[in-house]
Amino acid sequence: MLFEQIKSDVVEALKAKNSEKAGTLRFLLSELKNREIELATSDKPEMTDEEVMSVIRHEIKKRKESIEAYQKGNRPDLVEKEQKELALLSSYLPAGMSQEDLEKIVKDSIAAVGASSPADFGKVMGLVMGRVKGQADGTQVSEMVKKYLG
Repeated sequence: MLFEQIKSDVVEALKAKNSEKAGTLRFLLSELKNREIELATSDKPEMTDEEVMSVIRHEIKKRKESIEAYQKGNRPDLVEKEQKELALLSSYLPAGMSQEDLEKIVKDSIAAVGASSPADFGKVMGLVMGRVKGQADGTQVSEMVKKYLG
């Protein structure tokens, strides 16, 4: 289970005295535990790997936004720190979907819902995102759907 792997990696990072990795993973564990508490109030007994990956994707998105802001603010030291954290977090996600595979899914989804104009964007996005299940970035999917809907 991914949650257990992250806990184990925190221990290893602490033993290796890798404070950057340990700090990033501790923060991730904190976010995961917060999500686990939210789920405990519902009917779900524990977090699935998909829920863990969702939290990781959210943290990755935050890092990307921070990198952009730090680049605008001319802070290369903070950009480098965020890029290292981004790389570490990304290592816990499965490999992304190829551009060709994503393109095929988008085209199939457009055909499936009978989309013909940008007004059908929401229907197509919902179907595509359900099919890619975190293997592609939402921004990337959105751009491709807009491209094919004209």
